[in-house]
Amino acid sequence: MSATAAPNSIALVPIGRVRSPRDEVSHDEWGDVRSRIHLDPTRFEVDALRGLEAFSHLEVVFVFDRIPVDRIEVGSLHPRGRVELPKVGIFATRQKERTNRLGVSRCRLLAIEELVLHVADLDVLDGTPVVDVKPWVARLGPRGPVREPRWITELMADYYEPR
Repeated sequence: MSATAAPNSIALVPIGRVRSPRDEVSHDEWGDVRSRIHLDPTRFEVDALRGLEAFSHLEVVFVFDRIPVDRIEVGSLHPRGRVELPKVGIFATRQKERTNRLGVSRCRLLAIEELVLHVADLDVLDGTPVVDVKPWVARLGPRGPVREPRWITELMADYYEPR
């Protein structure tokens, strides 16, 4: 199967960019990484962020812009290339080699300064285009017990904290 654009393609325009101390792909130890999301001042006024300071966390939708189209996965793979883990479909992972290269991350909102969001725990590289920012609303989180396979628990053990 091909990962080419579908006839009903959607074009997204970034609302801003991430400024982070991390600029190389890394799978773990994202806890306490301090970053900034700079919104595009040609498109937004400071009022666009009014009321956001009342929230402790954000959801950030971004583009994995460093993933070449020829690396997009449309089938299955071993998560992070770890062959000791089961091979699963791309939609059973949070891999960056996704069809539309979109990522979603939750982070702590530390401060707002003009059109700059100061955040922590954002697992996004420096320069990454951001396509949306939303407040995290606990009532919109998962309802009922959360179920996930054992391999994902092992895979994510050091994601925010080092061993």
